[in-house]
Amino acid sequence: MIFERIAPEQHDTLDGVPEPSETPRLVGHLQTANMLAAAYRSGKLPHALIFAGPVGIGKATLAFHLAHHLLKHPAFEQAPPFFAVPDPASSLFRQIATGAHPSVLHLTRPANDKTKSFKTVVTVDEIRRVNRFLSMTSHDGSYRVVIVDPADDMNTNAANALLKNLEEPPPRILFILIVHAPGSLLPTIRSRCQMVRLAPLDAEDLMTVLETVEPAPPDDPAARAALAERAGGSARTAILLTQYGGLEIASTLDALVTGRKSDVAGAYRLAEAVAGRDQAIQFDIFNRRALDLLSDAASQAALAGDLVRAKTLSDTWHETLDAISETETYNLDKKQHALIMIDRLNSAMRM
Repeated sequence: MIFERIAPEQHDTLDGVPEPSETPRLVGHLQTANMLAAAYRSGKLPHALIFAGPVGIGKATLAFHLAHHLLKHPAFEQAPPFFAVPDPASSLFRQIATGAHPSVLHLTRPANDKTKSFKTVVTVDEIRRVNRFLSMTSHDGSYRVVIVDPADDMNTNAANALLKNLEEPPPRILFILIVHAPGSLLPTIRSRCQMVRLAPLDAEDLMTVLETVEPAPPDDPAARAALAERAGGSARTAILLTQYGGLEIASTLDALVTGRKSDVAGAYRLAEAVAGRDQAIQFDIFNRRALDLLSDAASQAALAGDLVRAKTLSDTWHETLDAISETETYNLDKKQHALIMIDRLNSAMRM
């Protein structure tokens, strides 16, 4: 399905997949959406919300739908008790989607002019844009909405700058923090926001999302069930698995780190496959799978009562995350990174 992209490109943009701001249909999270609509209608909407949940389940899409609801119905007592489906042809929808609406500020990783890509963090300069945004008043008295997406990516200075904005917000302002791991936020930020936990999409909703992109999900029920299980309720993960060789990358890495013998040749083939110049998405899939393997193994060890192994795996997870960040920040050799990562996983998983 071909669509007209009108939203600015982001650090995690996928070809042929709409950005959250330009997605007219919200799939899943109906109960949460109704709860937010009811809170607004009763005049009890908090000034700051955290939308927490796994990557790719629609948290940012929900945030933009909430923003659309507030701006379409500036008189809260007259607002309907549910979100209407936005009209993609309307000026309100298009202004929000393009980032041109004066009452919506979307903060994410900024462009990196040196590397011609995007920075690896949400910088303090991005958060400082909030001050100017808050100094302006809405022309019709409606809400102004700040969406930080994802707030996990804020560096320390950015997080502290945001905290100052959250402490004494002006009236009719809503902060929405998109968060994949709430523990990554400063406790002082979490304490000033209302947590809204969003569950992964069920298999039916997941396939509904996948029907809107190319290629469509498999027709075979068994293949669909396998894809849904592997994706873990994340539409983004499902798209990566089906469109960018994610299933093959993940299964190959799994085999390399769980096999009885080391496969040096296989490790080199995988490293070359994910480290090419135009393989940024495949490299990200590789890294995410590595983190997931460590996280899952640590959880299993903890449940089994092997706290020593659980701590070792947890420490390895943090070391791996740091290595990924350093490789992206300093543009280090990706093939070497992948080989070191496979070796690190081998050592950790076989201890």
